[in-house]
Amino acid sequence: MNVNLRERLMSKPLNGWLVLCALLLCFMTVGATWAGDERTAIHADANDVQPLLPGMVAPAFAARTVENQPFEFDPSAMEKPVVMTFFRGGWCPYCNMHLAEMRKAEAELKDMGFEVWFLSMDQPSQLVSSLQDPEIGYTMLSDAKAEATRGFGIAFRVDDATIERYQGFGIDLEAASGETHHALPVPATFIVGQDGVINFTYANPSYTVRLHPDVLLAAAKAYKDDADKRLKR
Repeated sequence: MNVNLRERLMSKPLNGWLVLCALLLCFMTVGATWAGDERTAIHADANDVQPLLPGMVAPAFAARTVENQPFEFDPSAMEKPVVMTFFRGGWCPYCNMHLAEMRKAEAELKDMGFEVWFLSMDQPSQLVSSLQDPEIGYTMLSDAKAEATRGFGIAFRVDDATIERYQGFGIDLEAASGETHHALPVPATFIVGQDGVINFTYANPSYTVRLHPDVLLAAAKAYKDDADKRLKR
């Protein structure tokens, strides 16, 4: 990974806050007009996705674990708040670098009581070969059917020209997912509270722009502080 790529990927925390505020303002402006079916569609362009916003209830979904076992998420039966990060796949160098950075926040997130999940369109066998790390206690999930990605409103279909270009680099999306939908998530992170309600949203249609872990930790701390205050009332 070259230096320019690293600098583009991991911006300073202040820049991350500015990007976050701009995105949330944009999402909140158009959010009231979204229809449910439109939001959960697999969009033709990454710029058309309609991610769920803070205050919305997270969707239930089914996924697979790295052991290829069924995994069910039910927002009405959560034991802990969850940080969910969606990434494109183990074939994506931006994703691998970003996940390495996000994992640095894992211990602090767990100390605050959060579960930490990473979801991608890769099928379980691809997750094991490319990203599984037994030394880290994250939960890695395969969303190969795009159920979670669609539910959170961040699914788009990769166009034919891009698929052909990827194949030239040795990247086969169908082999990675085991599916023919050619869908990917825009890189996104959600904090889902223990009540099943989304507390924080970050999504960006540009796969080169990612959430800084310092911004995530600040959002998680704000959620925890607010939850602690409610318990004391």
